[in-house]
Amino acid sequence: MKALVYNGPGQKSLEERPRPLVIAPTDAVVRITHTTICGTDLHILKGDVPTCKPGTVLGHEGIGIVDAVGPGVTGFRVGDKVLISCITSCGRCEYCRKGMYSHCTTGGWILGNSIDGTQAGFVRIPHADTSLYPIPAGLSLADEEALVMLSDILPTGFECGVLNGKVQPGGTVAIVGAGPIGLAALLTAQLYSPSQIIMVDLDDNRLAVGRRFGATATINSASGKAAEQIVALTAGRGVDTAIEAVGIPATFGLCQEIVAPGGVIANVGVHGVKADLHLERLWSHNISITTRLVDTVSTPMLLRTLQSGRIDAKQLITHRFMLSEIMQAYETFGKAADTRALKVIIEAPEESAA
Repeated sequence: MKALVYNGPGQKSLEERPRPLVIAPTDAVVRITHTTICGTDLHILKGDVPTCKPGTVLGHEGIGIVDAVGPGVTGFRVGDKVLISCITSCGRCEYCRKGMYSHCTTGGWILGNSIDGTQAGFVRIPHADTSLYPIPAGLSLADEEALVMLSDILPTGFECGVLNGKVQPGGTVAIVGAGPIGLAALLTAQLYSPSQIIMVDLDDNRLAVGRRFGATATINSASGKAAEQIVALTAGRGVDTAIEAVGIPATFGLCQEIVAPGGVIANVGVHGVKADLHLERLWSHNISITTRLVDTVSTPMLLRTLQSGRIDAKQLITHRFMLSEIMQAYETFGKAADTRALKVIIEAPEESAA
């Protein structure tokens, strides 16, 4: 099968790899039909994720068709269409029982990290019964493609940003970073009817997308005056929820400047270098700072929300490629400021899996 392989910082290649096999009784092997590229994959390629070793197939998002199951799998059969969660969970360990699937002692974020991932013709899914979701029958191809957004970015934006950020009706929200995760937080924050959602980014195109998706105001932070503008928009208070959706020191610093007394900074971004915490200013502000890796506990609810049309995830998809074109897809996604890419859909036809 074809697979996109990480070969060390800055290096990747499309290679022929053996098809994965069922190893444990609770495994399933899924033939990938559609996958995508995540900002975290770019962090891996920058060397920010040392748990991902050279030789690993990248990718942790996708949908597909069950090709084989171990004797311990009871919820899925060969031929079932499934959504792959970016988080693998056993459902039994101490952390899973707390709903902290990302810290599962035999799972968590392992796909495309510590085991081979989804940017390939086939992928092995450990703990299949609790790590896959059935795709409802009768969906159009476009709706099935949209479900790829449920593998990671929608639950990530919702859980790590909206829920951790305690977004409430009538509250004020700033989302720093208008990439796919920031936009996913924007889409799901509206379920809680905040009075203001301010999007901040350096890219005017992404800010325009943010306005189209429902942001009440947008700010280009290139001027260095984003904090002043946000404070002015909130009558001098700052925001109740500041969602950091980039993962660099400057954006984490901005969130500290704009959070209101009693507010929450919800960190979502993957940080590869240290970021300063200015307790000399914030020690008396009654703020909370939250960190989290997505647990995907919200996936069933978000699936129903997508089915009802309350959230239109299709609008996050901007580009489409075949698996044989995945190197070009990475180039497009990695240069989003020039290509205006949000999420790219990568189709893996059966011949790519052969």
